[in-house]
Amino acid sequence: MKLASLKEGGRDGTLIVVDKGIKRAVRATGIAPTLQRAIEEWAVVQPRLAELAEQLRDDKAPGSFELDTKALAAPLPRAYQWADGSAYVVHVELVRKARGVEMPPSFWTDPLMYQGGSDSFTGCNDEIEMADEAFGIDFEGEIGVIVDDVPMGISAEAARKHIKLVTILNDVSLRNLIVTELAKGFGFFHGKPATAFAPVAVTPEELGTAWNGARLNLPLISTLNGKEFGHPNAATDLTFDFGQLIAHAARTRHLEAGTVVGSGTVANRSADVGCSCIAERRVRETIDSGKPVTPFMKFGDEIRIEMFDAAGESIFGAIDQKVVKYDPPA
Repeated sequence: MKLASLKEGGRDGTLIVVDKGIKRAVRATGIAPTLQRAIEEWAVVQPRLAELAEQLRDDKAPGSFELDTKALAAPLPRAYQWADGSAYVVHVELVRKARGVEMPPSFWTDPLMYQGGSDSFTGCNDEIEMADEAFGIDFEGEIGVIVDDVPMGISAEAARKHIKLVTILNDVSLRNLIVTELAKGFGFFHGKPATAFAPVAVTPEELGTAWNGARLNLPLISTLNGKEFGHPNAATDLTFDFGQLIAHAARTRHLEAGTVVGSGTVANRSADVGCSCIAERRVRETIDSGKPVTPFMKFGDEIRIEMFDAAGESIFGAIDQKVVKYDPPA
């Protein structure tokens, strides 16, 4: 089952069920007005949403319509919590190696995680608005999951059962601002603007054998200005799966239904598969030749992030965005 939110009905959007090809959809407001409400009442509404999805598949859903992804908000247009991990420790290792900094052994056993801004996510075709190219504009291709209510202190194994939806995302990062923020020793803020999400979020069974309950065994493909940038496999070199990430996030707090947990930049040790962000390519260039060559994104640049199943069908639809100049109000 694939779910999405239209840019209508208020800040939380309108819940729709989407067909497998992401071509047609039907409003699900008679079942749940928003995806947030659906996640909160998942045990009750999931069977009804699944029934509506079957009707849509059989072309029997009343009021179905042709889907334009430009009309979509993020599946959750805003969330009560956005916790982003760094599950691919090889990515962190590369960054620290380029800086000549040794990585603490604990990074391999204790996940890194930050709490990002979740008051406003952006849709798959929304522009990346930036006031200044000098911020060091970068994309980050990631996997994300949406959970129902997760109790504090849960085990990694039990946490898997709370994953209700899976999606992909672009965790936009401003690298030149992140450097100065981290130097303060207090974390990200300005360096992490609004995160963009794929058109749809899908139930785990939609992923078939590619999903083992906590990890997704498929390549994530990033294309920058029409040229493939990377296709690392999301299961390869994954240090912490989503069960471990959710358990880490819930160590000292309950997670409310609708919490989004991210994997961090999908990265593989092999350079042959490319990268899911510019920063990693620049790090590899620094290690190989002593200096970075690839520039960060400029106004007019376009990034596309997508994942395909074994049959070549797009699972979540494409994140397809352009960087544009933002002029603050006078």
